[in-house]
Amino acid sequence: MKKLVAWVGGALFVGSLALVAWWYLWQAGRYDSGDGLRALALDAALITLFAGHHSVLARDSVKRRVPFIPSAMLRSFYVWVASLLLIAVPLFWAPVGGVAYHVRGAAAWLCAGIQVAGLWLTSRAAAGLDPLELAGIRPVIGSSRPFSQSLQVTGPYRLVRHPLYLGWGLMFFGAAHMTVDRLAFAVLTMAYLVVAVPWEERSLKQSYGDDYVRYSQRVRWRIVPFLY
Repeated sequence: MKKLVAWVGGALFVGSLALVAWWYLWQAGRYDSGDGLRALALDAALITLFAGHHSVLARDSVKRRVPFIPSAMLRSFYVWVASLLLIAVPLFWAPVGGVAYHVRGAAAWLCAGIQVAGLWLTSRAAAGLDPLELAGIRPVIGSSRPFSQSLQVTGPYRLVRHPLYLGWGLMFFGAAHMTVDRLAFAVLTMAYLVVAVPWEERSLKQSYGDDYVRYSQRVRWRIVPFLY
């Protein structure tokens, strides 16, 4: 039963990402009218709810306070809740309405190139991670050949310390047809990533010690080269 729960949670994790991608590409590009600032406040609350769980429940001190969850299932429990909260974002998103800008011609091709670059960067950065660990499956199946959890310092990790987040920003800020809803989603999610990075890096220092300190000194920028 534990393995079934973990695998279903992994599928839910993938499905939540697919739903957000579909919503951004098709649905969020159609919001010509909406409730303006009132809707924006509701949407910010949705993102904050997801972000709060995503950061707070990931802390070891918080995990130790949920003894009713077996240790092997903690990651799966985290993935289940995070996936459901992420699904709630497009399902309950309140349309803000309006268009920030809509470029065409060569500028549109440039925007498409930026988004493709973001997708490539995200896939390259994710290639060094363990998908079964991220989905909460590996702790349950107890693989006899665990995926290497060594510190990632090659490829896009030589450019910035969090290339996944840079790729996310390029994908969601690179739209040629930028509705206000697309822009709001990009700004709100990127703001969360910027705020969450210092917390994440404290955990990485605890996990990798001096190796991560030396890596941070060698690669100065967290997300955006020459900026942050």
